[in-house]
Amino acid sequence: MRIVTAQELESWLASGKVLEQDGRGPKVVALPDGQLLKLFRPRRRLWLVRLHSQAQRFTENASKLHALGVKTPRINEQGWIDHSAAVSFCLYQPLPGQSIDKLFLHERQRFMALLPELAHFIRELHMKGIYFRSLHLGNILLLPEGDFGLIDFLDLRIKRRPLGPILARRNLEHLHSYLKRSRIDDFPWKELLTLYQSAN
Repeated sequence: MRIVTAQELESWLASGKVLEQDGRGPKVVALPDGQLLKLFRPRRRLWLVRLHSQAQRFTENASKLHALGVKTPRINEQGWIDHSAAVSFCLYQPLPGQSIDKLFLHERQRFMALLPELAHFIRELHMKGIYFRSLHLGNILLLPEGDFGLIDFLDLRIKRRPLGPILARRNLEHLHSYLKRSRIDDFPWKELLTLYQSAN
């Protein structure tokens, strides 16, 4: 993987629009050419991440999901920002669509109409052996065609067979915990579980 220069990174940050950041700096930046720049800054196990960067893992997960028929952003490039600190990056085309959390907050009636399809999508992920630790409303997009796609899938495992009941329940609990942390008290959780359990 190539290492970008400090000047190139500075140019990206100066010309782009920061969409997401934390205490360590920008995480996702929209660039003028329509691409998104995603920065990965690991907090631990730097020696291991230097051998296999988070950008590589993100790219590989995108490829694996695509092979399973799950729509994801198209990765155009990956590389290092700072190899010694294990900071890496991806440039990718954003997946067009609307995040489910925005749909829930601003178009509640439409969201409720889509709840059966959402439950079926989550069930389908589990039947394909996909354990998505970051399963929450902000990481699922409703696409223009009416189906769903995934973003921010760094923390992902793919099993060779469908998830068993315990692992599937644990994955759903990640979504439930997200709702609690976000103080979303009126989410139709029981309805989603009922629809999930009845999905074919």
